[in-house]
Amino acid sequence: MEDLVIENLFNGNRELQIQAATQLSKLGSKQRHKLAETGIISPLISMLQSQDFEAIEASLLALLGLAFGSERNKIRIVKSGIIPVLLELLQCQNEELIELSMAAMLILSSCKANKLIIASSGTIQLLVQILNLVNSDPNNVINTLFTNQAKIDAIATLQNLSTCHQIIPLISSSGIIYTLLQLIHTSEKSSDLTEKAMSLLGNIISWSENSISKTTEIPCSIRIIVEAMEEGSPQCKEHAVGILLHICQSCRDKYRGLILMEGVMPGLLQLSVDGTWGAKNMARDLLFLLRDCSDYASTSKQSKHELMEQIMQAIDADGEKVNGTTLALVQEMINKLNI
Repeated sequence: MEDLVIENLFNGNRELQIQAATQLSKLGSKQRHKLAETGIISPLISMLQSQDFEAIEASLLALLGLAFGSERNKIRIVKSGIIPVLLELLQCQNEELIELSMAAMLILSSCKANKLIIASSGTIQLLVQILNLVNSDPNNVINTLFTNQAKIDAIATLQNLSTCHQIIPLISSSGIIYTLLQLIHTSEKSSDLTEKAMSLLGNIISWSENSISKTTEIPCSIRIIVEAMEEGSPQCKEHAVGILLHICQSCRDKYRGLILMEGVMPGLLQLSVDGTWGAKNMARDLLFLLRDCSDYASTSKQSKHELMEQIMQAIDADGEKVNGTTLALVQEMINKLNI
């Protein structure tokens, strides 16, 4: 059967090529990876350029199978010239092919050796453009073609690329920060889409002061992040508080007031009590940074009650409304805080 798959991919007519690609997808992992050594990636990529829906679909599924679990095959596929072809498919008028092409881009971008090639092929600019279009108008044609899973995979692809420091400046300058904030603002806060968008934003912001400035200069950006911290999934909340902490740490005098103005304290106190392990620690660090005092370095020598008293003084000084629920949260935080 394996020899027949090879023969039909290289020399078969349309029907035989589609049949061979379909059979390839159904083979076991070891068999697929063995066949990849024979050069079958080249005819599969040729099938992607055929303008034939069945051939393209069968080829994409076969290539996804080859790439899954094999860094060597991911590299082979990219070196065979698939990226420009995928970029063309992402602009086609077929929802299923767009979703499969986006899935292929995602899995290929997870390979370290592929990141620079993918980034230098115009992928970042196209993905940002598509995300802008789908977010700007719900009735846009591209919005009906680009499924929610495709949007998540697009953001996840950019996140894969953002793990390479050489690529982050290109991502940061692409306009993606505004795009992500708009997606976070308009999407369900507990959704996978918001969680992925917040994670990517965190990667970008942690890279440079310039990225922080770009973020904070966007109207309502702090408020959008605070809302995600309050209403998002546990992981989304962790990403959000991490972003706020990073912003405040970059220039406390500049950003402390901006963060407090958005009513961050109740949500921050709640997170310090029942967030993930990482979220709790970052929430506590941010609470201490937001205190209205200059001796942050001495916090480790202070008692829990002194720290909470200063936090509450800071809340009062900034006009926060402290109700019984908030006070109860503070007391619970005092009981659980380990410093």
